[in-house]
Amino acid sequence: MMFALCRAIDKTVPGFPRPLLNLSSSTFATFMNDAFGIALDPPFDPYADDINYLLASYVLPYVGLTGYVGTNPKLLSPTARGLVAGLLGVEAGQDAVIRALLYERALVKVLPYGFTVAEFTDKISDLRNELGKAGLKDEGLIVPPALGAEGKISGNVLAGDEFSLSYGRTPEEILRIVYASGKENKPGGFYPKGAGGKIAKSYLE
Repeated sequence: MMFALCRAIDKTVPGFPRPLLNLSSSTFATFMNDAFGIALDPPFDPYADDINYLLASYVLPYVGLTGYVGTNPKLLSPTARGLVAGLLGVEAGQDAVIRALLYERALVKVLPYGFTVAEFTDKISDLRNELGKAGLKDEGLIVPPALGAEGKISGNVLAGDEFSLSYGRTPEEILRIVYASGKENKPGGFYPKGAGGKIAKSYLE
């Protein structure tokens, strides 16, 4: 899915950079350790089984979704807006499928750690909020009813704000999260050499 999105961008915006993306087991293991504040034993392996793979899939796509929401109003070109709208639609569908599959297993314990799937999503979302440094823009699968749809529902298959609209993030927030450093000028995490594009590169100069 990610490569298909990159091809769509590349055809619309010539010369689209493709920076090094690290999707290794160790990168996900480190991210999960940071999310829980402890070293999980054994280290989390995103490729070990279906549940681990779904949890790993939960880590990144939603971040991209919030980035498209936050970016679209700032774009001047109709071509760029059309591209981002198209990407957003597909990314939102992808995230909905991932969240729905995880929600079916929300109370299942992730072996051998003893934490439920819902607890994993809470910890991942909390870490993304922490790294983004812009308040609440991320929610797990089960939330207090006040944070759920219409302020009444704790099941949270689709994350949204108090108006049930998608949260938006700035490019800087996105970089802080995907770098797993909390800093837009400190590469690491899933982009060990930094992301591409003018905005990302401007922070690395």
